[in-house]
Amino acid sequence: GIVGEQQNSMISYLIYCTRKQPIPLHVMFLGSSGSGKTYLQERISELMPPEDKIEITQITDNALYYFKQEELKHKLILIEDLDGAMTVFYPLRELQTKRRISKTVTLKDSKGNLKTITLTVEGPVCVSGCTTKEKIYEDNANRCILLYTDMSKDQDKRINQYQTRLSAGEINHEREQQYQRLFQNMQRMLKPITIINPYAKYIQLPEAVFKPRRTMTLLLGFIEAVTFYHQYQREVKKDTSGTLYIETTTTDIEQAFALLKEVLFSKSDELTRATRDFFESIKRLLQTT
Repeated sequence: GIVGEQQNSMISYLIYCTRKQPIPLHVMFLGSSGSGKTYLQERISELMPPEDKIEITQITDNALYYFKQEELKHKLILIEDLDGAMTVFYPLRELQTKRRISKTVTLKDSKGNLKTITLTVEGPVCVSGCTTKEKIYEDNANRCILLYTDMSKDQDKRINQYQTRLSAGEINHEREQQYQRLFQNMQRMLKPITIINPYAKYIQLPEAVFKPRRTMTLLLGFIEAVTFYHQYQREVKKDTSGTLYIETTTTDIEQAFALLKEVLFSKSDELTRATRDFFESIKRLLQTT
């Protein structure tokens, strides 16, 4: 059911896989209203097992603190519209960064006496959200891989063709559901495992990259995501302490760079994608006049 958006689909799918790892990645879908960002997030998330994800439309201030201690552990948290989750941005960022949140509250016991308890909720979690307002959520965006939806005329044509085929009854829904179940079962086969990247020390970022420390963390994490997804095609090794691990290959790095190159350069731009596109269109107009 996904039309176009091959690169965004693959990136978000691999990011969702990292929910099983000790340090998951996070993703934010950006685009104007009606651009299909929520639809893309929804369709990719349908490839994840239902027991591994929590969907949020709106949430109150302290709601995250009242989950059971390990209820969110290794879960994919899907936020349909970040505007509906503004009140929980701080604990959400803590879950992303520190992978646990805690809150001390005062309650009355059965005898009316006040007592202090600490509520702790363990991560890690993989967070995915959609928004039209990149600058408003800059603190959250810095922790995420940012994916801009395709707003081109060609994409409009592809979507319209799919919609007409859907209306004409030419889409095989049973086949789509079979693929969904296949991917869900593939996800259930993935197991947490330590990943070693022997080539990490050779990776360098261009000097123009915005916030290079966080960008390098995202890049290395995405390379690990590619390796993690190929865990059954990698030799499982054991270190001196008996810990099992797999190693990143050069192919993993090539695939990660191929998928993420444009995304990282967009993230390094001082302008938002919409502003950059508008600026470039003005430059082209000036060149032709």
